[in-house]
Amino acid sequence: MIEKKNPFNISKEELRKMSEVDIRTVNPEELVDIKDVLINTELPHEERIADFIRQVKNPYCYLCHGVVVKISFAGKKTLEECVKDAMSI
Repeated sequence: MIEKKNPFNISKEELRKMSEVDIRTVNPEELVDIKDVLINTELPHEERIADFIRQVKNPYCYLCHGVVVKISFAGKKTLEECVKDAMSI
């Protein structure tokens, strides 16, 4: 069975692999610094989120001013819902 991708064109398997990145072993040079990510607030909500994910590459692990950051989500919301909430500007 082919896994259906979400509106952001990322499979659940790809998201799972992104979420399992170990910050102790990840190469910081492979990560995107979030300070370089530009949010186009004129895009529709879902396109804005997709653009954010496209730019940051891994929404679970990235740099913030050169510091490796790893985020995780606890609770009932999906990554997509959390990103939507965070980007509701």
